[in-house]
Amino acid sequence: MVKLLIIKIGNIATSLVLELLLDERADRKDIEVDVATTGAKMTPDDAKRVLSRVNLDEYNLIIYISPNPAITGPKMIINALKRRNAIVIGDAPGVKIIQKLEEAQLGYLFILGDSMIGARREFLDATEMAIFNAEILKVLSITGALRVVQEEIDKAVDALKKGKKYLPRLVVDTAEAVEAAGFENPYAKAKAMAAYEAIKLIGKLNVKGCFMVKDAGEYIPLVTSAHELLRMAGIYSDEAREMEKTMDTLLRKPHSRAGELLKKRSLMEKPS
Repeated sequence: MVKLLIIKIGNIATSLVLELLLDERADRKDIEVDVATTGAKMTPDDAKRVLSRVNLDEYNLIIYISPNPAITGPKMIINALKRRNAIVIGDAPGVKIIQKLEEAQLGYLFILGDSMIGARREFLDATEMAIFNAEILKVLSITGALRVVQEEIDKAVDALKKGKKYLPRLVVDTAEAVEAAGFENPYAKAKAMAAYEAIKLIGKLNVKGCFMVKDAGEYIPLVTSAHELLRMAGIYSDEAREMEKTMDTLLRKPHSRAGELLKKRSLMEKPS
């Protein structure tokens, strides 16, 4: 049995389903998963609070997920994980600390398409927040980015079961995501690529709208445009998946109860 701890400081879309990606049918017998989170907040006090609630020594593998893990609060978690069997998962801003993570002997997965939300009070309410995360999750799922995350963590778990160690060190860009999605229709693949490129742009627009532009007359339509672009990325993703379904070539990779990753294409065949 591999004991996993998932620490969540703040939120990116992947945070919402991370532990579920590892056990989609809730029947794996080879892993035991605990989750410690601070919710949306990510201050140093929040980081201290979550660390005080867990004993890191109890776990074989620790997965830490946060937006912008280079800032003060999230950085405290990284310092606590140095030289442990741990993987840091984050969004595009985390790429700038790759060298520090490697020096700390940590694994990492940075998902460039898991973009920042348009967090301006005039625009963002709870409903808009939920819609944004739902759409981002859909695009990350269909384009293959979440499958990369799931399969890389599976590799780390499988290594532990064999008495070995594996920590991923990967930036999940368009090519990595779409390759994992396994599209057979070239038009579906192209639409998925377009969708992933769009959600990368969304992050740039929202960073500009939230931190760089000070005039409300400019930043409100800017973050709104980012969320509208996400809606179009969701449509492209849906179209890509529907093409694969029409051909009966949609790739599915469920876990077995033993944690083995199975595979199938045709809807009516059994995974093997």
